[in-house]
Amino acid sequence: MGNIKKLNFIVIDDSKLDCFIAEKVITNTGKSGEVRSFVSAEQALETIISAKNTSFPHTIILVDIQMPVMNGFQFIEAFELLGPEVINNYSIFVISSSINENDLKRVDNYVSVKQFLNKPLNSNILGALVDQY
Repeated sequence: MGNIKKLNFIVIDDSKLDCFIAEKVITNTGKSGEVRSFVSAEQALETIISAKNTSFPHTIILVDIQMPVMNGFQFIEAFELLGPEVINNYSIFVISSSINENDLKRVDNYVSVKQFLNKPLNSNILGALVDQY
């Protein structure tokens, strides 16, 4: 038996139900390490900033676009200002039920965003994502 690499996850979604579903789907892959959920993008950003001086494995961020106060785009813009020493420890995947063409095009403008994923998150989508890493 070889070592199975476990990925850490951060889920950012203003819906507690969507956070719960994402946590369950992630955990059920059997390939997840720590899974942390935030209903506030600001709180997630603060956590990432405070953790930037610690050593931790690569983390997948799943961020919803449509959220109050700080939306997903604002989160990504602030995240990309943190510098490569932080950014390189994360891979961002936008999750949304939006099929707005402008949202899809806008996601492509961010270097830290790997892919746009449609809600609801399911085991097939997440399994393919996890297998990339």
